[in-house]
Amino acid sequence: QVQLVESGGGLVQPGGSLRLSCAASGIDSSINVMGWYRQAPGKQRELVANINNGKNTNYAHSVKGRFTISRDNAKNTVYLQMNSLKPEDTAVYYCRITIVTTPGPVDYWGKGTLVTVSS
Repeated sequence: QVQLVESGGGLVQPGGSLRLSCAASGIDSSINVMGWYRQAPGKQRELVANINNGKNTNYAHSVKGRFTISRDNAKNTVYLQMNSLKPEDTAVYYCRITIVTTPGPVDYWGKGTLVTVSS
């Protein structure tokens, strides 16, 4: 059974930093894409950043230059380093992975970790 466990969320002041981690377990296939999404109160879930198994990255415009996504394939873990945090970064952050299977790609989601940016 595939399980994603996120950690690293919390309360931080504007301008501060946090590092999110998402560890995947129960996987016996290659992980293609690993990514982070977020959902703020009253808003739709949006892509923050993702990274494929070639380590090519993609970022939302609002986080470019402030956030860095990385992955450790040996640990099936994806990270999100968040710097220069702003109040508008406040949201629940979700990890998503896409696994390559014979029938086709399959997505899995974590349960989310809350990031609050406030003074």
